[in-house]
Amino acid sequence: MAAATSAGIGLAVIVTLTMVGWVAAPHETFGEEIVDLLQGAVLAWLVGHHVSFAVPGGSISLLPLGLVLLPGLLLYRSGRWVARNCEIGRLRHVHRAAVAIAGPYAAIAGTLALLARTDAVEPSMPRALVMGFLIAFLAGGLGVLRQLMRDKGVVARDLLALMPARSRSLLVGMLASTGTLLAGGLLLFLAALAVSLPEAVQTTRLLGPGWVGGVLLLLIQLAYLPNAVVFAVCYALGPGFAVGEMTVVAPTGVSVGPLPLLPMLAALPENGAAPVVSLAALAVPFVAGAVGGVLTQRSAPDVVSEAAPLWGFVCGVTTGLLCAALGELAGGALGGDRLSDVGPSAWQVGLVAALEVGVAAAVAAWAANWWYTRDSPAAATPDTAPGAAPAPAPGPGPGTGSAARVELPADVPVGEGLATVTPLRPREDKGGGVAVGEAPPAGAPEEAPAAEEGADAAPAAEPAPPAGEERERRERERAERARARAEARAARAAEKERRREERRARRAERPRRWRRGAAEDESEELYGITYEAGPQDGDAPRT
Repeated sequence: MAAATSAGIGLAVIVTLTMVGWVAAPHETFGEEIVDLLQGAVLAWLVGHHVSFAVPGGSISLLPLGLVLLPGLLLYRSGRWVARNCEIGRLRHVHRAAVAIAGPYAAIAGTLALLARTDAVEPSMPRALVMGFLIAFLAGGLGVLRQLMRDKGVVARDLLALMPARSRSLLVGMLASTGTLLAGGLLLFLAALAVSLPEAVQTTRLLGPGWVGGVLLLLIQLAYLPNAVVFAVCYALGPGFAVGEMTVVAPTGVSVGPLPLLPMLAALPENGAAPVVSLAALAVPFVAGAVGGVLTQRSAPDVVSEAAPLWGFVCGVTTGLLCAALGELAGGALGGDRLSDVGPSAWQVGLVAALEVGVAAAVAAWAANWWYTRDSPAAATPDTAPGAAPAPAPGPGPGTGSAARVELPADVPVGEGLATVTPLRPREDKGGGVAVGEAPPAGAPEEAPAAEEGADAAPAAEPAPPAGEERERRERERAERARARAEARAARAAEKERRREERRARRAERPRRWRRGAAEDESEELYGITYEAGPQDGDAPRT
């Protein structure tokens, strides 16, 4: 029902707009053109799902990305209706509802692709099936998820918190970089159109569409606005785009031929050298990389500073892949002959975007990581980090001391999402303890191992167990010895883990080779790092 309702409402809207255009244009009797009118409406509905079609001598694949908004909104609404009327117990089952909507919707799209075929126009049925399924799955699934989150009181921030910190930071960085690129492309297109506004007005007067035709012409140009923004992004990246065979619009130069009469095409520059003012758009990819690099490291700073540029470059690579996909969707063909190649080269756009955005993001990520980890630990502990749960005060334990909080040096790597850093007492303050690898002092009593050996040796020296009360006493003693052995094993394991942490802390605090001479006179300070997991279903935090 959700799939059929979305398809029916979308088709009704397209038929209405087609009827308005038919009434405003010169036409023959209604009965002779009704079939062609309905087929044109179905074809426009398929175009809204980015379904290409073949025409004599070529194909039409340069489709307006803005028309995808209509079926997307309808499917989103249907997804929320499904979530309200069906029992979906958990958020992880959203994909089942999305598939339940996408399957019938893809079948409807494929059927309409078959019905819209004529001798002059032949829609691609495989593309109708694939695009119908993808759009319904994404938009319908998003509607189901949004309704479930609203019913269960789940905030989007809590959903993102379920992701691993590094994956979440890369996703945020990629979306921020891509959003900055698209915002820069929109500003570039609007500025170019404002400069050429008299030419656009003159083209509109030449067309003479009238009031109704003018509104439809405006709607068509708004539908192609996302394509124009993607083209502007490709111009800012450097590769540019083509508006036909043997043409190019790039910062290196402009060469275009005759163009269709569309007012928004007035934003294209004249043949020759690119306008000097437009070259300022070349800074947009580097600004986008800087924004993505900073946001990549904000939520997950790295203890190792050398890893920050790597994650920044990974953010740039993912942004390049997304830009390549957008370039592939925005371009296409407008028939045969000269306009058979319109749009950017997807692989060139993706490669250049990955390099430019990746390099800028790597530098910005390194700088941001240094900035986030330079502060004192008072701003990095979980009880002072924004949105973090208060951490329990560390109690007395082996090598941790009894102090709950101390001031740490500025060179200790701390930050939100890292760890809780607590000081460890130096070797000379361990209360007579023995360091790793040192022999115990003479006369010192044996600790856990000796106690265990004595406990193990005791049963061998006991006489044969008598009956009655003596047997019960021996069973109690045996249970106590087993409990003591278990405690001794746990103590040995804790001591081994403490020593391992000390060795790690010593390696982390070890001075560089070129600074070893200056660090020999400094006292050795050790720190313990505690990683704390979030509580699960009301349980206490795990460390």
